[in-house]
Amino acid sequence: MTVRIGVVVFPGSNCDRDTVHALVQAGAEPVELWHEEASLGGVAAVVLPGGFAYGDYLRAGVIARFSPVMRSVAQFAADGGLVLGICNGFQVLAEAGLVPGALLRNRDVRFLGREVSISAERLDTPFTHALDGAGPLRMPIAHGEGCYFADAATLDALEADGGVLFRYVDEAGNRAAEDDRAANPNGSLRAIAGVINAVGNVAGLMPHPERASEAILGSDDGAGIVRSLVESAAKAVGERRVTVALR
Repeated sequence: MTVRIGVVVFPGSNCDRDTVHALVQAGAEPVELWHEEASLGGVAAVVLPGGFAYGDYLRAGVIARFSPVMRSVAQFAADGGLVLGICNGFQVLAEAGLVPGALLRNRDVRFLGREVSISAERLDTPFTHALDGAGPLRMPIAHGEGCYFADAATLDALEADGGVLFRYVDEAGNRAAEDDRAANPNGSLRAIAGVINAVGNVAGLMPHPERASEAILGSDDGAGIVRSLVESAAKAVGERRVTVALR
């Protein structure tokens, strides 16, 4: 049976269709979840896609976090469900407190739309296990508020506990400096491009893997991230079925 994965659609989402397509390519059955609906429809995982939820008025993601669907996503995550936030979805997760840190205005206070390189800091998570670890992953960014920020204590805890999932890197694959405008264009602290929560079931990243899921798009480096989520969700469904059968 094909695993069902929800894609939340907010007013202002503009990467939901890209995400749906990438999930289909990875073998999943996408289910669109409208922001006003509280039910997640029994999906095995949830993706919060990129865009400008509610127009990103006030601050990116700050209004979306109060939507009916996000209350259900928060409960789903608390129950161990897999949740991935991409770009605006990452911002929503941060505003909702489902991942640590915050996304601030880009260093030069400009919207950025360009290709970057990132590396996976961990290959043992539900979002990265299908990556081969061969080198930097090329994929686009498209954001105005993508500068990852947290206080020093939070950053140190992330480093110590394996909470940094992706970092911006230069062409040689070396960790980007915070002032390297070529490799770390938004000025993210410690070159952090993505994080994962302490439990390991909620993750967010600013670059767009769904826009780099096929070679025809210029890069298929993001396909491994999408495939990791799909395979992890399918495994979770299988484990739940075995548990129920043994009761």
